[in-house]
Amino acid sequence: MSLEAIRYRRGSLSILNQLLLPEQLRYEPVDSVERAWEAIRAMEVRGAPAIALVGCLSLALELEAGAGPAGDAAELEAFVGERLRFLLTARPTAVNLGREAERLRAVVRRRAQSPGVTAQGLRESIIEHIEGLLEKDREDNRSIGAHGARHILQRVPEGGVTLLTHCNTGTLATAGYGTALGVVRALHEQGRLTRVFCTETRPYNQGSRLTAFELLHDRVPATLIADSAAAATMRDHGVQAVVVGADRVASNGDTANKIGTYQLAVAARHHGIPFYVAAPTSSCDPALPGGADIPIEERPGRELTHFQDLCLAPPGIDVWNPAFDVTPHDLITGGIVTEWGVFAPAELRQALAERGGAGAGPSPPKSSV
Repeated sequence: MSLEAIRYRRGSLSILNQLLLPEQLRYEPVDSVERAWEAIRAMEVRGAPAIALVGCLSLALELEAGAGPAGDAAELEAFVGERLRFLLTARPTAVNLGREAERLRAVVRRRAQSPGVTAQGLRESIIEHIEGLLEKDREDNRSIGAHGARHILQRVPEGGVTLLTHCNTGTLATAGYGTALGVVRALHEQGRLTRVFCTETRPYNQGSRLTAFELLHDRVPATLIADSAAAATMRDHGVQAVVVGADRVASNGDTANKIGTYQLAVAARHHGIPFYVAAPTSSCDPALPGGADIPIEERPGRELTHFQDLCLAPPGIDVWNPAFDVTPHDLITGGIVTEWGVFAPAELRQALAERGGAGAGPSPPKSSV
């Protein structure tokens, strides 16, 4: 049975506290938008898709409990907008929550203006819309995994495939299956995965605490490496593709992902290894021209100088601790893997434009990478 980052049923939401992994497997209740904000900010829940889901589901929880105006649809619309704006202040880099908030506001606006709509009817339709996001995320992730695996196997038509990944992009970062780890899982299910190397992902150790834990739990052949061993692993252990996730994809295809991703792309280019970014189209932000426009969150210095209560650096040392870095689109040599297919950065921009923005439209365009 796979791990779950999020457990939800109507009126109840709990999250796996990822700060406690791998030592403790503990689910904790989220009973309000404020509690969701705290969990997102403290990284009890993390991963761009999971952040969006927990934020939206906490709003559904409040609406189910009767929060907000009871008798006026317009006032309920204003309440929903205010709660979404608050959630968006938790972490700035991942675009998924902002994208889902934008879509939800559009749904609420359209339904609030429908003839004869009541506040209770609007409330129920908002809850149903949010609940549908869980299954959509799982379906999108399986599509990402299938497209990515198929594309890699076109390059490696025979034998097993050895991959390298970074941070955590699996069940613990999504509603299930994962994005980059979805590609890993798809290859494993087809019997074509030889091994996946996962980096420790300092300073928060999402690779060693979460990815290694998840892969071991699901019996996927995996090896943990230090971040500083990545280039040597590419050279010495037959890595055939690097597959990472993304918290935001700019219009030109530049991607923001966990700090350390950029150097993996540089090393992959040097070794002639295709570099893939796997992310749902909800992570795409066509409004941002390039990576330089992506807001990069900076985390507290203590995350770098301490591990739990163990001091790793001399007190008073200056610390720069960005949570993310930007990989230029020209280093994404394998392609950007979405639920629509695998695209070169310029092709993805065109596909998004044809569908009127990320995640919009009735049918996916064809990819050609």
